[in-house]
Amino acid sequence: MNRDVVPIAIRGILPANSGCAIFVGNEQKVFVIQVEHNMGAIIGMFLRDTPKERPLTHDLITNILKGFNVTVERVVITELKNSTYYARLILQQQNELGRKIVEIDARPSDCLAIASAQKRPIYVAAPLFEQVEDMTEILERINENGGEMA
Repeated sequence: MNRDVVPIAIRGILPANSGCAIFVGNEQKVFVIQVEHNMGAIIGMFLRDTPKERPLTHDLITNILKGFNVTVERVVITELKNSTYYARLILQQQNELGRKIVEIDARPSDCLAIASAQKRPIYVAAPLFEQVEDMTEILERINENGGEMA
């Protein structure tokens, strides 16, 4: 993986007819990743630390990783191909034999959910960050109108 990355955070979630728009970015730029409606709801639950009666799939993944002494280092949104974003989940296992880093190809929505659940850093590849359209102004308008598109 290219180490040239830019730190970002989830800046907003907007439900839409076809799913959810997840606004991610930093002070420089914000861009949108479209996810399924249920993934947008799950990411929102993790961001708000909403208590859940039973573990969700991403909670299960967290518990499995803990069982094997594996931690999530970070997630990286790596590229955009044919209108589809790609991401990598970076895992670390530390034990008496040493430290092992593993990168796993994953959907950005799953990466954002896991990063939100575990409060882990989110990055985007610098070349991708340069390429995406800046949606900062749109997010600001949505926030000014109480979460609605004007």
